[in-house]
Amino acid sequence: MILKRVYTFVTGFLLVTLLVMVPGGTAAAKRASIRVTGSTTVLPVAARAARSFMAAHPDVRITVNPGGSGMGVKSTGRGLADIGMVSREITDKERALFKDVDFNVMVFARDAVACVVSSEVYEGGVKRLTREEIKGIYSGTIKNWKEVGGPDRDIFVIDKEAHRGTRHVFMEYVFGEKTPAARGADLVSGANNEEQTKVSQSNSAIGMLSIAWINKDVRGMAIAENGKTIMPTKDNIINGSYPISRDLTFITNGPPQGVVKDFLDYIMSVQGRKIIKDSGYVPLK
Repeated sequence: MILKRVYTFVTGFLLVTLLVMVPGGTAAAKRASIRVTGSTTVLPVAARAARSFMAAHPDVRITVNPGGSGMGVKSTGRGLADIGMVSREITDKERALFKDVDFNVMVFARDAVACVVSSEVYEGGVKRLTREEIKGIYSGTIKNWKEVGGPDRDIFVIDKEAHRGTRHVFMEYVFGEKTPAARGADLVSGANNEEQTKVSQSNSAIGMLSIAWINKDVRGMAIAENGKTIMPTKDNIINGSYPISRDLTFITNGPPQGVVKDFLDYIMSVQGRKIIKDSGYVPLK
């Protein structure tokens, strides 16, 4: 028997994981397969869990691909994925589009969406913003960092693709709706790793990211609200004080069955909860 592993990595996270067993030079006929697609926020958990699960179940092949929460919903609804990764609520429009699909939602973690800036902006004095200031920046009425206490530098505004779950949650807090126009945007990005890179490469950028993607070059802003300054931290997610929080979910068409259920049960196990925590999120019981 020949055992062959093929791994493809993207910015430190496993993007696609394959485990192929080849007895006698031919592929095993009874290999179970799970297809997982969707949110790049959920991707690190799914990919790490897939690698661990396959190590214990060599007869299972799991593929994990990004594309955004919208892709997770569509792929699940169309039968192209066994599990969708979704970091926002399924919209009424999506439910109407797939009216014959029984979306089963499994919430496994809590996350916060941070308003992030380039480290140079943060170190230049902008360490917190109000909702109205963020709205002004994305609307295009605030154009220079000096208007909010920062350096005399034009603001480079990074938006996200409209179907991204991170954008839905962020914009609902800022504008009161999930898909508003961001007239002040200079650039529209896709996946979290893409936006993280764009913010880190600039000295004047602002964007929106899951807290798991904050680092020394991409700094999470505190939100100034009701006289309080609230940082995007795990403690503030747990106590409910950070205002831009969300559930992270896996979705299936109907209740999960067979090996799909086994994999999702693994994510909710003690080992899976550790993977969730190590990925930067707050695991749920």
